[in-house]
Amino acid sequence: MPVSRLAVTFLAIVTPALAVAAPVKTAAELVAAVTAAKEGDTIELAEGTFELPATLELKGKMTLKGAGMGKTTLTHTAGWKPSAKTLPDPEMKLEGLDADAYLIRIKRDTSGVTISDMTLHGPQLHGAVFAWFHTGLHLHHLRIKETLWSGVRTFGMKKAKIHDCEFVDAGGRWDKGTPGKKGGITGGGIFACWMSKCEVFDNRFTRTNDAPEREFYGIKVRQATGCRFHHNTIEANFSMEFPFENDADNEIDHNVCHGTISIPKHAGGVVPKSGKTFHIHHNWFKDSYSIEFVRNGVEIAHNLFDFDPKADHGNLISGFGNADAKGPAKFHNNLVSNPGRGVIWINEVFNNLEVRNNHIVCRTTKTPRKDGLFGFNPKCDFKTISIKDNKIECEGTPRPLLRAKESYGCVVENNTLTNVADAGKLANAKADRPVGLEKPLKFECGVKGEFTVDGWKAGKK
Repeated sequence: MPVSRLAVTFLAIVTPALAVAAPVKTAAELVAAVTAAKEGDTIELAEGTFELPATLELKGKMTLKGAGMGKTTLTHTAGWKPSAKTLPDPEMKLEGLDADAYLIRIKRDTSGVTISDMTLHGPQLHGAVFAWFHTGLHLHHLRIKETLWSGVRTFGMKKAKIHDCEFVDAGGRWDKGTPGKKGGITGGGIFACWMSKCEVFDNRFTRTNDAPEREFYGIKVRQATGCRFHHNTIEANFSMEFPFENDADNEIDHNVCHGTISIPKHAGGVVPKSGKTFHIHHNWFKDSYSIEFVRNGVEIAHNLFDFDPKADHGNLISGFGNADAKGPAKFHNNLVSNPGRGVIWINEVFNNLEVRNNHIVCRTTKTPRKDGLFGFNPKCDFKTISIKDNKIECEGTPRPLLRAKESYGCVVENNTLTNVADAGKLANAKADRPVGLEKPLKFECGVKGEFTVDGWKAGKK
């Protein structure tokens, strides 16, 4: 039944936060509308390009909604060009960070802001969205492109949802303001410090510019607790990075990762009461340098590691540190195709490692690689390291299971080994347990589940 004009007017009077004015059509109208708006107001933008002369600051509970990606574009005037001397930003502190170098800033210590349905283009700015100590941020259906440092930059973000966004060249690499310098610090499509109970899903991260200064990480986080990152397609050298203490209860699942997930911490980091820092499962990894270690309390399971034998540059799991780590960690029920240098190589001591029920197929790589598939520090407590119930096959060039003689002290049991060079040196006692995957690997991954993994086969639906 149609609602009368009188009823609509009455609703607008009694619930002003629901009232939506006509879409603004110019940058001047937008600045005026945001300045005059109250908490809870919605501002809609018409189709077109809005060139801002300065940062647009949103109050709590406001909604900023465009006419759609590619229809509404928020960008900067030619004359707004913040200094790059503060890049890379200080990362873990606000002092020295230029919060005025972003298209949109959300007022500090607020909640409930939503930004959606537009393109945010900031080629001269440090980033597109800056939020500090905000609860309930909702970003969706945004295309964030060409920012100098990071697309979305946050501190103290809680209960946020970021989904259905595209991050295109949304960050860069800097070293004391000098782009492209080797060893520079890299920003991210999403760069968050201290995020908790957040969900990041159905986002696409794409790098189209190969210049060194245009490198950016997909998702970069300094401490995450209780967060889930799922169904993202990330075409960046580092898909995700979490190199911080006190990460806890995070889930990384159903993503397509063209690059590395980095989760290292000195001595492996603290294990929370739940026993789990990261659960990495049902992802499709496409680069032989897939996971940067070490981390205590991590479980890596039910993933497809699917590598090109011509790109054999990495160990699937790599640890480069020097501080002993107690563990634990579990690596199980994964499919591994064409590991490059190896499956696991950890420089530092790492104990309490369980490797079980995986199926690993090694084909002759470009180099070709001939090292053992597992490399451990000779000082490990090998009684706490087990390699059990795996199916491991070497097609073409035979490879040993282990790299160092001390590693033969680990528990090797009930594996099916084919063309493994050191099989005669391994006890590998048989047991009445399944070998290989405990159940077939089949799942959807990437943005909106755009890819299907069915055993060794993976591709577009």
